[in-house]
Amino acid sequence: MDLWKRIFKKESLSRYLAKDKRLVKTMTAKDLIALGIGAVIGTGIFILPGTVAALHSGPSIILSFILAAVVCSTAAMCYAEFSSALPIAGSAYSFGNVVFGEIIGWFLGWSLILEYMLAVAAVSTGWAAYFNSLLAGFGIHLPKALSNYFDPTHGTYVNLVAILIVWLIAFILSKGVRTSIKLNNLIVIVKIAIILLFLAVGFFYVKPTNWQPFFPFGGMGVLTGASLVFFAYLGFDAVSASAAEVKNPRKNMPIGIIGTLIICTILYTLVSIVLTGMVSYTKLNVADPVAFALRLVHQNWAAGIISLGALAGMFTMMVTMIYSSSRLIYSIGRDGLLPKALGKVSEKHHTPNNSMLVVTIIISFMGGFVSLDQLTSLVNIGTLIAFTFISLGILPLRKRQDIPNTGFKVPFYPVLPLISVFLCLLMLSTLPVETWIASAIWFVIGMFIYFTYGVKHSQLTQD
Repeated sequence: MDLWKRIFKKESLSRYLAKDKRLVKTMTAKDLIALGIGAVIGTGIFILPGTVAALHSGPSIILSFILAAVVCSTAAMCYAEFSSALPIAGSAYSFGNVVFGEIIGWFLGWSLILEYMLAVAAVSTGWAAYFNSLLAGFGIHLPKALSNYFDPTHGTYVNLVAILIVWLIAFILSKGVRTSIKLNNLIVIVKIAIILLFLAVGFFYVKPTNWQPFFPFGGMGVLTGASLVFFAYLGFDAVSASAAEVKNPRKNMPIGIIGTLIICTILYTLVSIVLTGMVSYTKLNVADPVAFALRLVHQNWAAGIISLGALAGMFTMMVTMIYSSSRLIYSIGRDGLLPKALGKVSEKHHTPNNSMLVVTIIISFMGGFVSLDQLTSLVNIGTLIAFTFISLGILPLRKRQDIPNTGFKVPFYPVLPLISVFLCLLMLSTLPVETWIASAIWFVIGMFIYFTYGVKHSQLTQD
């Protein structure tokens, strides 16, 4: 088989289903929605509505969140159809293998590795900062050397808390999906309760005059705001990584993905309405706008609880992303493109513990020792590339006779998938040049690994 045919050879659904039987189907639609909310609703809900309103949109930030959700929903529906038709582990990586061929699948998997691991590493440092400030409130201070990434000139060597939280989450996940999902569901409930607390308290301090003028930056302000808050919704795609461990995936995967987007849109929109109604948008360009608004109306007790909400938000986001990245690495190891040991599943807990261990080591190293300030924008490019290919992939998916696509289907086919492709490309065009350069380096590394190791060890091309 010549190289061109080998790298574009497509995987079959039946083979993937047979390989993934080692994973136990335990998750329901509610679990998926909790997983999705855990990934999408983080600290951003307490920050973005304020800062974007102050600088770009004013009170019309409310419409920006709705518009961003509409744009995101086009890709979400494409993910829902793929997850329904292909209930397999690996998300866009495995989907790409089936409809485009192995090299495109690898390309998408390599994009998602970047997205998931960088996202968790960055959030682990944010979680550590919040946790350290919480400890400081009780008069407890970690030694400076253990409080931040490796920077001897400023006296810091390791972010100990960032490392510990990643290992704690990995330990919980290694005990089985059912245990970790129950914990995630509980913390998501706490997180939503804290958001509802803000809405309930803040509602009584809303002054409709604060919504005037509603469009201080004009219509362009709404569009600019939408492009900025669009990235707040990224993370729902991680739900699709769990497809092999879901009961009745044809029904539950679409509910999980689309349900996540609907609930998160409602929460983001309500927070925007109450926040801009409590305080003039001109005053919201602060690091913690929600807590600031509560302090302004002398509700300091509620402002303190918001910090717990931020910790809960970041915790569940890390749970979802570490879970998803371990399933992604498992899928690539399962196919032989990375060492096969990564594709092994624990007989006791039915979890891919080898891939979990590798993921945990890499993430904790980055969170503990590396400054991620310049790298977090790479999270967006990895996600949008995956969105683009998944949206485009609906076209060949519909033509596959060997895939019984009897579940959810994207409406207005083929127009809506093509609109999704266009919107994803539009969002990609807004990313800075430095992000493209850094991602190009990442993909060169990925292609080197694929052509030196992956092609030789691929189970698909050895058949």
